[in-house]
Amino acid sequence: MARPRKNRIISSLPSCEGFIPLGYTETRCCRRTTMTIDEYETLRLIDYMGLTQEECAAKMNISRPTVTNIYEKARFKIADALVNEKLLLIEGGDYDYSQENKKTARIEEEKEKMKIAVTYENGQIFQHFGHCENFKIYDVQDGKILSSRVENAAGSGHGALAGFLKNLDVDTLICGGIGGGAQNALAEAGIKLYGGVSGSANAAAEALLNGTLEYNANVQCSHHGGGHTCGNHGGDHDCGSHKCHD
Repeated sequence: MARPRKNRIISSLPSCEGFIPLGYTETRCCRRTTMTIDEYETLRLIDYMGLTQEECAAKMNISRPTVTNIYEKARFKIADALVNEKLLLIEGGDYDYSQENKKTARIEEEKEKMKIAVTYENGQIFQHFGHCENFKIYDVQDGKILSSRVENAAGSGHGALAGFLKNLDVDTLICGGIGGGAQNALAEAGIKLYGGVSGSANAAAEALLNGTLEYNANVQCSHHGGGHTCGNHGGDHDCGSHKCHD
């Protein structure tokens, strides 16, 4: 009975999925060869990082003869792609992340797809989460907004809004003022909160993806006292990017 193949440990994925000969397109270049991720890793460690095959074997948690075999296959595939003008793809193989990079890999994977909700009114961020009737939902892939739409949450109260967003598969919320109870409900639903934000909903979503969004991690809005309204809708107290008290 054949012994099951052991996963090869890699430190990172390649930054691109392959290479096309100059003057060709992917559809025109009908001949192709595929290099696996573990084969790519041997090239990265030995040819780029300057490690010996023994050091490469230790990094990948496999034997040196196995490294030699993988490395030789990788080099032949590069030569084949260059000499025969083939499309070179980099994908597949038996691999796993190193322990120190598993957390980073998981974070990067989570970044690939996001669904952002923004409390919404007339293009702006509505400033009171609990009274919000509309949310603008942004579908994000690889850090870019692919589509957006407005979802109506009329009839949902403070406690139900977190469930409403969860049912839409939202994982991130941008809003203005928000109370502690609603924050707890969002946390239980697994929705990350960026509160205390004002201005354009579209600009806020873009700023979040660019890492430039200004928000208040300690935002709190208590709205049960008189003469207190949240948002730019009149009244003598406006809840924006600060902490609000009764």
